[in-house]
Amino acid sequence: MKTALYAGAAAVVLAGALASTAALAQSRDQIRIVGSSTVFPYTQAVSEQYAAMTGSPAPVVESTGTGGGMQIFCGGVGVDHPDITGASRSMRESEYAVCLENGVDSVTEVLIGYDGLSIAHARDAAELDLSKAQLFLALAAEVPVDGEIVANPYTNWSEIDPSLPDLPITVFGPPPTSGTRDAFVELVMVEGCETFEAIEALEEDRMEEVCERMRQDGPFIEAGENDNLIVQRLNADHDALGIFGYSFLYENLDSLKAVAVEGVVPDEATIADGSYGVSRPLFFYIKNAHLGVIPGLVEFVTEYVSEASFGPGGYLSERGLIPLPDADREATRDAVAAGENNVMF
Repeated sequence: MKTALYAGAAAVVLAGALASTAALAQSRDQIRIVGSSTVFPYTQAVSEQYAAMTGSPAPVVESTGTGGGMQIFCGGVGVDHPDITGASRSMRESEYAVCLENGVDSVTEVLIGYDGLSIAHARDAAELDLSKAQLFLALAAEVPVDGEIVANPYTNWSEIDPSLPDLPITVFGPPPTSGTRDAFVELVMVEGCETFEAIEALEEDRMEEVCERMRQDGPFIEAGENDNLIVQRLNADHDALGIFGYSFLYENLDSLKAVAVEGVVPDEATIADGSYGVSRPLFFYIKNAHLGVIPGLVEFVTEYVSEASFGPGGYLSERGLIPLPDADREATRDAVAAGENNVMF
């Protein structure tokens, strides 16, 4: 278990390093945030509120994807490196190891709420209900056919199940650097593939490969980290599906609607009670060495975990965030106030 390092001592070290050049310190009068495209709209909302409340410059928020954000965030300590990264999954041990190698040895993990992973299509498309097994058969690079594992032969939904539409499989989704992609693989692809006896009989490494590898022969199209591009493509092709966080679907309900998964559509109630089986926690990570050094950072993170922000009825829930239970919100606030390293492996 790693030893907790407190922000106060780390901040003194960083302050000393920056004191040699006031110009360098002053070159960063804005908080810098990177990370998940799913967390991005929540962070942007808090940034706007922070700027309105304090009169300070709004933080610079970049949508880099969860994996890309971790890489940038863990690149080092100091004004050339971001203060916060958003994530639609928890930090991996390998990512934390990179942080440690680069002197980022005190990080606070902040759980902000929950999000459903939505599969959606144009609002005027026919209603669709898909099982995880059907989604696996549509999107995996290899699938079981007559007891053998073969390259995915399916090009139409009706080839998977005659009850599905006789339409080409076209699904726009996130790239491998995205936490949304990681969550989709874990919550849909892996769970779907485990329903097939031919896959369950494979050796562990081979089974993992078959369950997790997305097809690259056309039906699954990586659309980048910008979810707006997926929305544009769904509005242009009403037979296509797109994969993104519920918050983004929530913001685009005028033109999109959800596909049911295992008979359940995502909404605030089904995500909160767990009946929608494709939901995940959302996080942001604070570089504690920057607390008390980067202007406004303490105030910003305090606002992020305020009741007005991430509580029930707060302005983040208005954007689709599913709030944490009362006790969990209090624990989150305690973690932020302590400014301690709480990333444990």
